[in-house]
Amino acid sequence: MAEEDDARIRILQSLRGKICEAKNLGQVSGPNRQRDLCTFCTISLDQEEVFRTKVFDKSLSPFYGEDFYFEIPRPFQCLSFYIYAKSVFQRDLPVGKVSIRKEDLCKYSGKEHWFGLHPVDPNSEVQGKVHLEMRLNELITENGPVCQQLLVRIIECQGLPLISGQNCDPYATVSLVGPARSDQKKTKVKKKTSNPHFEETFFFEVTRSGSYSKKSHFQVEEEDIEKLEIKVDLWNNGNLAQDVFLGETRVSVKILRNDHVHKAWYLLQPKGNGNKSKSDDLGSLRLKVNYIEDTVLPSACYTPLCNLLLKSPDVKPISASAAHILGDICRERYEAVLPVVRLLLHHNRLVPFVSAVAVLELENTQEANTIFRGNSLATRCIDDMMKIVGKNYLTVTLKPVLDEICESNKTCEIDPIKLKEGDNVEVNKENLQCYVQKVFSSITQSSASCPPLMCDVFKALRHMASKRFPADPHVQYSAVSSFVFLRFFAVAVLSPHSFQLRPHHPDPEISRTLTLISKTIQTLGSWGSLSKNKLSSFKETYMYDFFKSFQEDKCIEKVKKFLDEISSNVSKESSGMEDAVVLKEGEVQKRAQGRKRIGKKNFKKRWLRVTNRELSYHKYRGKEALCIIDVKNIRAVEKLDESAFNRKNMFQVVHAEKPLYVQAGNCVEASEWTEVLSQVSRCNERRLATFHPSTYTGGVWQCCKSLSDSAPGCQPCTTTMLANLQLDIDCDRETERIFSLLSSNDAKLQKMEDACASIAVYQGPQREQEDYSKFTIQDSKETFQTLKLLRKVTEDLQVQHNTRSDPTAQYGSLDNPIVGKTS
Repeated sequence: MAEEDDARIRILQSLRGKICEAKNLGQVSGPNRQRDLCTFCTISLDQEEVFRTKVFDKSLSPFYGEDFYFEIPRPFQCLSFYIYAKSVFQRDLPVGKVSIRKEDLCKYSGKEHWFGLHPVDPNSEVQGKVHLEMRLNELITENGPVCQQLLVRIIECQGLPLISGQNCDPYATVSLVGPARSDQKKTKVKKKTSNPHFEETFFFEVTRSGSYSKKSHFQVEEEDIEKLEIKVDLWNNGNLAQDVFLGETRVSVKILRNDHVHKAWYLLQPKGNGNKSKSDDLGSLRLKVNYIEDTVLPSACYTPLCNLLLKSPDVKPISASAAHILGDICRERYEAVLPVVRLLLHHNRLVPFVSAVAVLELENTQEANTIFRGNSLATRCIDDMMKIVGKNYLTVTLKPVLDEICESNKTCEIDPIKLKEGDNVEVNKENLQCYVQKVFSSITQSSASCPPLMCDVFKALRHMASKRFPADPHVQYSAVSSFVFLRFFAVAVLSPHSFQLRPHHPDPEISRTLTLISKTIQTLGSWGSLSKNKLSSFKETYMYDFFKSFQEDKCIEKVKKFLDEISSNVSKESSGMEDAVVLKEGEVQKRAQGRKRIGKKNFKKRWLRVTNRELSYHKYRGKEALCIIDVKNIRAVEKLDESAFNRKNMFQVVHAEKPLYVQAGNCVEASEWTEVLSQVSRCNERRLATFHPSTYTGGVWQCCKSLSDSAPGCQPCTTTMLANLQLDIDCDRETERIFSLLSSNDAKLQKMEDACASIAVYQGPQREQEDYSKFTIQDSKETFQTLKLLRKVTEDLQVQHNTRSDPTAQYGSLDNPIVGKTS
């Protein structure tokens, strides 16, 4: 089993981006007046909604400003963005949509684009695929002439959409369509399934022309081939309601010209009705979409590259290390540093590396007041480290006060030009001052919660800054404050939704309040700005007047004391009890314990919450727990078959009592819940080796038909990949991303090699100096050796990819279905 897991190749998909804004939204049918239009935007994988913005009030050009990131846990065909008009008394009305096929996502990666909205037509909302077999048989009639019989077998479908949140009741119609005929047949209805197995065969007689003459090798006549096709429609049986179209595909009979048997998977297509309205009438949507697909090989494949990167902190000079070289060649790509930081962080090698690159930057810093102000490798590494390690620190420190600010919604505008009619600037100033004091106090009293790793980095920065500028007594503080205030707390206050401190982008008025608070916090925390002669640095007179109220010695002393505490030589003592950290929480459908299998009332909405200590569910968010399960008692966390309750996205938590059955809102949520619960319980002593993928009802396990409720599971439990739970680091995946960066920048690696050779031979770059100046080369010989090793391990890893990766799936297979014709 272990050997099989070691040889496993993982295809990991993720999506990151931003729903920016819409403009000139078009007419919506319904009672809403256009100027009162309240809209929101959703993201769907095929037809499954996985993300939703907040509602934007009364605007035809709403600014959503919502960032999104999630892992994609299943195959998909299309990524869609829908804009809906919010309705109070009836169903939300679709305004329009943007649909991007998976294979086209790479065209838009990393940059913002305007997309025209297209109409939302029920006949175009399709997903899934169908497995067909077609065969031509030669029959001899009683009168002697040969006729042909076309056999069509509907085998199965996969991935049909949910209808009203539930599995559909699908059936198929099969038609032989030609200029003068349309013979239709129908399968039986399959109940409550998105993956129906039909296994039904239909026969159609193919008409011959009178000019037909028997040939030695049976072939269909050319004229018939061009005119006949098989049309397969999938429908949801509506019982008393109208049947819902699920998709269609058309296959020309001429495909049997050279082969009398054809068997393949087909993607279901929209119904081509020719009534599409102009997309220009509906408005447009600005999006930023970055889709990444990582093909992660077994761990052993990454060992040489991983070891080379982990040696980076020990390389002298640091500019000759593999990690520094990667940062050098990817200088314009801010996200390129992140996988290196995560890898070094996981292996406890980040602090020595950051210290080494910080020393290199300080050597090139001439004035103390410009320390760590640029966008260097050192500052990028520390930025990423704080975002990863300090996530819970921000939540504990800022979330309560930011929730109060966003929910109380007091006016804080102090710019006379932006004041609204009826605003009192003195009242606004008092509101703002109250909020600033609360945020400032929360920060300066939070040193006990500052993660030890951040403290270690701040301690090293403080020491290095003092050593570089011994005559400046304040530089030891500004070295730390430039990160913890300017790049950490102030940024989180400005954009709380980006740090998961708030669920959505704040509305314009709240956003303005947060901007004013953030500017004040930056100045309060910036050690160089705490003297009165720095007040002139404010461009706005109103900010100058407002900030004067904070010019008190006690503010300076509070900042100094806080910076001393988070960067001191004294190690923080552990309390012996690890703080409870909320790993995930959200609304789910939970099955009531001990109920019968059938019945909607058996499922109730509950608020599920998991920390590093316990799993609990509550009637509503913030209410007392109805049930608490110690994570040490969790024995398995596995997906549940759809057939168990005729519901998708279900998982089970097996513990000492009865299993807890939970339905997540969508496939992304289900994957995140199972992942975090598996990780938090992966080291439990009583973890199960096997599990039941269905339920025990009617005195029998529905999956394996065992009669005893204590019978061992019939399937092996999923092996949980080792990961740092709170930091969420998958080292193999990070190393694969580093490999991708190195591969795509091989030309720059070659240029850097050439620069090293030129320096070694001519004692300095003689050609293409403008290109060589982009690289940091202190020791050409050492750098050249590292470059040779980097290129060697990259080439070897590429060979591993070529030999281990699955070849492109055959066209017409389950993994590579045929895109059929449409009407």
